Order: sequence, then structure tokens, then C-alpha cells
Amino acid sequence: MARVIAIAAPILILLGLIVGGSVVLGQLKPKPEKAEEARVGLNVFAEPVRRGDLKITVKSQGEVRPKREIVVSPQISGRIAYVSPDFIDGGFIQQGQLLVRVEAADYELAVVRAQSTVASAEQRLAREIAESELAIQDIEDLGLENASPLARREPQLAEARAALEAAKAQEKDAQLALQRTGVYAPFSGRVRERNVDIGQVVAPGQSLGRIFANDVVEVSLPLNDEEMGRLGLPLAFAASADKPGPRVVFSTMVGGIQRHWVGEVVRTAAAVNSQTRQINVIAELQDPYGKGADGDAPMAPGLFVDASIEGATVHDVLIAPRAALRGDGRLFVGLTDEGKLSIRTVDVIYSDPDGAYLRSGVEPGEYAITSPIQAAFDGMNITVLERLEDGTIKTFEPKAESTSDTGTSQETAVAVSGQQGGGE
Repeated sequence: MARVIAIAAPILILLGLIVGGSVVLGQLKPKPEKAEEARVGLNVFAEPVRRGDLKITVKSQGEVRPKREIVVSPQISGRIAYVSPDFIDGGFIQQGQLLVRVEAADYELAVVRAQSTVASAEQRLAREIAESELAIQDIEDLGLENASPLARREPQLAEARAALEAAKAQEKDAQLALQRTGVYAPFSGRVRERNVDIGQVVAPGQSLGRIFANDVVEVSLPLNDEEMGRLGLPLAFAASADKPGPRVVFSTMVGGIQRHWVGEVVRTAAAVNSQTRQINVIAELQDPYGKGADGDAPMAPGLFVDASIEGATVHDVLIAPRAALRGDGRLFVGLTDEGKLSIRTVDVIYSDPDGAYLRSGVEPGEYAITSPIQAAFDGMNITVLERLEDGTIKTFEPKAESTSDTGTSQETAVAVSGQQGGGE
């Protein structure tokens, strides 16, 4: 027994030392530091919301048309003897200028014949006057009373006077036809087309060409009911000195250069289009080939132009980038201090490519997110980025959860790299 104990005791002591040493070493071993979990957040670009004024504008398109355009036609028939060199496609004409002349020989002869008829009628009237005076003298010498009008030659005298008036009317008609051998421009303008030339026989009412006035051009701009209300235009609008129409800026490409002209709305169409349910507003530009032109580029008829109609100004509204406005009237706002996404419902007044104009739902200085975000939800982790004017990008680092002595987020500015976050 003593021998067994003598053998086992050293073994037990050795095992105890090993176990005890392991426990002591385990207690003395320094604990590993617990690393904080890295925060995961989507990088998104945003722009600050600001206050400003809203100049309401409505966009439309239309074709430029002359306000006055006519078909040139003669009132008499005959052979063309003269055509003005300005009466060509694109030619400039002045009011009262002779455009076309018909051969006048036949009409000059008609005037001579009419003048001869007038002379004969005057001679007959003079004879009838003399004979009537003699007849009245004879009646008085004979002492006749109650003589008939025929005895006094009153019907013959009236007939002679009527014949003279008819002859004079025929002379005037012949003179008028002679004057109409010349076709004159009723206004200053330009020639759109010419359909005749020297030697061609024309009939009354036949088209010789088309001309239009160049003092005013107009554009018919279709608008819907909402756009009419935005501009404050009634359905039966007519501009006046006391109530001028909205200003309109026309633009289009001419010769590879973007051109602009400034006109105004002068009236609305008489009825709503039954197919499109829109109403046309008519805008005019004065002197399109002179003072109204953009340098050497007139707003010529036939151009298809874009029109920006300027309405009233709404003061002190909230302005956010248009890309930040979501289709259902929501705005994604980046909370820079918390690194969270806040989804807001906003009251939208108007939006255009320049921005979204709001009444409420967001505060000035808050950051509206312009980057697309899939499966967005309120409180989503994000990192807000702002692109500065100099091309650098400012990153808003949310404050760490363990840091309680700082009240604002940390901001850093980094140079623009080839890869940017947020999917902008």
C-alpha cells in the first residue's frame, strides 16, 4: 500500500501542477480587444434645399405663321405684259408696289368708246333742254293751261339725263378696268411663291402668287387646362394696354446656332380642340425681320419653334433639385448627422428641369438626395456626398455612436475620383 502511494503521489502532484498552471495562465492572458462593427451605408449624392422665388413658365411648341397672307389675283382678264423683278419667291415688296400688269390696249379703247358715248349723251341732253324750253314757250304763247308733261317734253328730258348718267357710269367702269390692269401690293412684305410670267393669259380670280406681310408673325401654342391655370389665362383672353399678355421667349436652331426671339401672348383661340382637349393661345412677334430679329436671323414663317411662356412670380418658396423629387410627391432627405434616410411627403407647387418648388415638407439647408435608391425605406443607412463647385466632393461622416461630446457630423473634402458612390 505504501508502495502504491509512493508511486501515485508524484503523478497526482504533477497533474495538479499542470492543471493549476493552465488555469493561472488563462487568467493572466490579456483579453483581446473587441473591434467595433464597421458601419455599412450607401453612398448617395445630395444637394441642399434653399429658399427663393419661383418664376412660373409653361413650355409649348408651334409653327411660325404670318398674321396676314393673301393670294394675289387679277380682277380682269388679259395677257401679262409686265412682272416686277421683286415678285419672285423670297422677294421683298413694298406697299403700293406694282407687281403685275396686264396688257392695257383693249381697256384704253374701252375708255375712248365710253368717252364718246358720254359726249353723245351730253349733246342729246342739250338738244332736249332746248326743245323743252321752246315747247314751254309755245304753250305760254298760246295761253294753254293744264298742258300735259309730254307736251312740255318732260319725259324726253328725263330720258336724256338718264342716258347721260348711264354713259358716265360706263366711262367710270372703263376707267376702273384700265386701272385694274395693274396689280399692286396691298402691304409691305415678302413673296412666298409666284405662279405666272410674261405672256401668260390670266382670268379674273386666277392665282398669280402668294404674299405675306412681314410686320407681324404669330405662333399658335397648344396648352391644357392646368397650364392655362398656371399662367392665369382665361379661355376668352385678349391682350390690351391695361392687361398685356404674358411674355414669350421663342427659340430654335437656325444655321446651327440656337436663336431666341421675344414676343407676347395676344389672345386665345375661340374654342377648345375637341380631339386634344387643349386650347391654343396665340403669341405674336413684332417686326420679325427688323427689331424683333435675333441678329441676322429673323423668325421667318415656317420655322418650328419652342416657346417658353412666362407667368407670375411666386415669392419665398422651397427649391430642391428636380432629380430629388420622386413621382408620388415624396422627397428623399439625407440626415447628415445620423447617416440616415428620411422619406418626406412634400407639397409641390411646380417642377421643371431647373428644380422642384415646394410649399412645405422640408426645411432650408436639409440635403435632398438626387441619387437613385432601390428599395428605399425610412431610416436606411446612407452616407451623404455633396459635389462642390470646384469639382471636389464633400463627404458627411455620421458621428460615431460612442462619441457623445460632438454635436455635429464630421465633414471631409476629397478630390473627384474615377469611381463615385451613390450611382449618380
